[in-house]
Amino acid sequence: MKKRMSWGVKIALIAIVAPLAIAALVGFFGWTTMSLWNWLLPGLFGWKVITFWQAVGLVILGRLLFGGMRGGSGNGRRRWRHRMEERWQHMTPEEREEFQREMGSRWVCGRAPEPEAKPGA
Repeated sequence: MKKRMSWGVKIALIAIVAPLAIAALVGFFGWTTMSLWNWLLPGLFGWKVITFWQAVGLVILGRLLFGGMRGGSGNGRRRWRHRMEERWQHMTPEEREEFQREMGSRWVCGRAPEPEAKPGA
């Protein structure tokens, strides 16, 4: 019979493993950013070489500006998709058709269409 770990042991393992995993990720992304920067940018543009900690700062800045600090779980996208699916289920066939027509008139091949000319202009 397999014996289960107690909650105290699980919490202790998480308390040890989580900081080590975070430190490993920070180290990996910092080293990768520093290596790529120092390999490409000084030669291409004449920019200065950066240190590891400057690279870590760039990674954090990039996450704040472009990705947020929400992690990679995609919960926001899943919630949005679930909400849209619920709305779709509650629409009548006429409402669905109107919605598709409206979206089709707004977006053509992944980009917004040109504004239509107003009559009399």
